[in-house]
Amino acid sequence: MSTQWTEVQQRYMEEAVRLAERNVAIGNGGPFGAVIVKDGRVIATGVNEVTKKGDPTAHAEVQAIREACRELGTFQLTDCELYTSCEPCPMCIGAIYWARPKAVYYAGTKDEAAEIAFDDRFIYEELDRPMAERRLPMKRIAPEGYKAPFEAWAASVRKVEY
Repeated sequence: MSTQWTEVQQRYMEEAVRLAERNVAIGNGGPFGAVIVKDGRVIATGVNEVTKKGDPTAHAEVQAIREACRELGTFQLTDCELYTSCEPCPMCIGAIYWARPKAVYYAGTKDEAAEIAFDDRFIYEELDRPMAERRLPMKRIAPEGYKAPFEAWAASVRKVEY
């Protein structure tokens, strides 16, 4: 099997995997780790801390994105690469797209994660369903004036678009 990555990329991925394994060993949370690199330097790491923090959004990729943004003082990681020990879940994919890194690399697959009970398939299936057919009820409530925040944003001269 020929490799399609560089030695440097392999080292970053090995670090993401090490973080994930250590996270399990210390009982911090799930078996997931992430590393964010900019200009050949690790600027942030993250591990799954869902159970430790009692926060369902505390996935490794989200944790790393939050740290990288704090470190760089920005909400976009356009010149960064993300290395993650497993293919990102739907929530993390959304966060990753919003952060706009230039590349994402992963080691394990979502199918391998599903084999150890980290199965996100139901979320993908739910997203494909019409809103009215989803298991989690989602109903629109549109009171008078609900568009005021949108109108304020559209008219704002101080907004920072993203």
